[in-house]
Amino acid sequence: MEKIVINTEHIRLDQFLKWAGITSTGGEAKLLINQGLINVNGEVTLERSKKIISGDIIKIKDGLTYIISSSS
Repeated sequence: MEKIVINTEHIRLDQFLKWAGITSTGGEAKLLINQGLINVNGEVTLERSKKIISGDIIKIKDGLTYIISSSS
């Protein structure tokens, strides 16, 4: 499990995917989300603008898992 630190109260899911280096473009992030390959806190999400906050756990279908932490 990799820890990702965000500097804001929340970050949108599509922005997180780019921030963490999981995708290189917003289009790639959109495809992953629309294909149901992203799991947030145990549930598949199809919402690009889902707010990700400290403590959330993001799982990618390829087996990568990320836990979100705030810098404060």
